[in-house]
Amino acid sequence: MSTTGSSLNCEGMYSQLIDNEPCHDDLPHRPDVGHSVHPVMQMFPRPSGPGLYRLATICLATLCAVLLISIIAVTAHYKNKPQGGGEASLGKQTQEANVSALTASIAKLQQEKHKLQKEKEDLQAKLAAKMATKAPAVVTRAPIVCPNDWHLFNNSCYLISRNSRDWPESKSFCESKGAHLAIIHTPEEQTFLWNLLPRGHWNSYWFGITDGETEDEWKWVDGTPVIGGFWEEGEPNNHINEDCGYIVKTLVLERVAIRSWYDAPCSMYLPFICEKEMGPGASTAIPH
Repeated sequence: MSTTGSSLNCEGMYSQLIDNEPCHDDLPHRPDVGHSVHPVMQMFPRPSGPGLYRLATICLATLCAVLLISIIAVTAHYKNKPQGGGEASLGKQTQEANVSALTASIAKLQQEKHKLQKEKEDLQAKLAAKMATKAPAVVTRAPIVCPNDWHLFNNSCYLISRNSRDWPESKSFCESKGAHLAIIHTPEEQTFLWNLLPRGHWNSYWFGITDGETEDEWKWVDGTPVIGGFWEEGEPNNHINEDCGYIVKTLVLERVAIRSWYDAPCSMYLPFICEKEMGPGASTAIPH
């Protein structure tokens, strides 16, 4: 609705009413002394009569209502209008905050990456050190090959002689071959040598024990004491100054390898058993 149009309509109606009303002199005089006059009423002469007054009041009220509605509408329009500058500023701040958060996250991830890389390197170093201590280098050794007439058992070669000598001469002969009279520690070794010996009426062979230094204190040719042993029952008995040991294998099948040691005088002539250890770096050659 147009405010100017409404005002002109009201003014027209008011002029028409003025033209039609009687002369002011015919109406009773109402002095306005002591009363303030509203500016609007000063603009328009105050009509006489209750009907005209009511109509003027209605027009003024309508004009005020229209003005008030217009003011409210304009205020609401500018209040609800979006402020482009504020929204742009807010969006920029949001973007800057997002960029800062992403930068902080990237920096944190890089720190964690460096930490994990260092832990990986430490674990690899520990693993390498552990593998170095637990996995020593494998040394490939050539297989042991014994000369002719020598027999291999574990890491030693053994010779069963065909010639007879007393115990001291047998010891010297073995040493001349880079060996010694046999030293027997285990039942397996004893059984291996026993199986190499031929059966006979009283086949006996010197090996490397003696109590020549102290009676009943048997020692190996390398000076170590004899512990246990594979003596026949009742042996050693030192029957006639018997200070050297030998192995006996007869035709009696009841005799067994682990009970076949006897003592005898060292001056007896018997065949003998030599042993040569074939450890790392040992030569397989036997002096002739």
